[in-house]
Amino acid sequence: MNAGPPTRRGRRPGAGSARGQILRAAQVKFAERGYEGTTIRSIAREAGVDASLVHHFFGTKEGVFSAAMSRALQPAEIKPEVLAGTPDGLGERILRSFLQQWETVERRDPMLAVIRSAVSHEDAALQLRRFITTEVLGTLARSIPGPDAPVRATMVGSQLIGLIMVRYIVRVEPLASASTETLVELFAPVLGGYLAGDG
Repeated sequence: MNAGPPTRRGRRPGAGSARGQILRAAQVKFAERGYEGTTIRSIAREAGVDASLVHHFFGTKEGVFSAAMSRALQPAEIKPEVLAGTPDGLGERILRSFLQQWETVERRDPMLAVIRSAVSHEDAALQLRRFITTEVLGTLARSIPGPDAPVRATMVGSQLIGLIMVRYIVRVEPLASASTETLVELFAPVLGGYLAGDG
């Protein structure tokens, strides 16, 4: 029976590398099992370290989850180049940027860990909500005109979160296997309508 990689006890050389390794392992486990099903020991086993090293860097499971989530969500921020350019193409640029993140396995799996954990754990949901409100919807609302911009930005967010759930988590066909161009053709006009104020 394969017992997995041997664990290393205590602090080891290359603390920055060890910390990053633990964060990557945490993203894997949270993606597989969600927040409730993941333990410090399972993260340590995945990382090939002793559980005491996880506690040393992050203290608690909440601490390692928060750090792993912050790293996972960084690519989900709206980039300045997406907001630049003509307003009539903003919906398509947002959607293409969004799909680019989710179609890349290395970026998708950590973000799936966040979403799956947020569904079952209130603290995880609160952290995700804060990020979406501040870094995504807040940024978007400041870039579009009109007094109802926050509401319209939230409607864009609801469309994208719904797409995540159906395409990547529940995997409902034919949406789960639809091409990027098909999704852009279907969703970009809807997002554009919300952004323009006529959706």
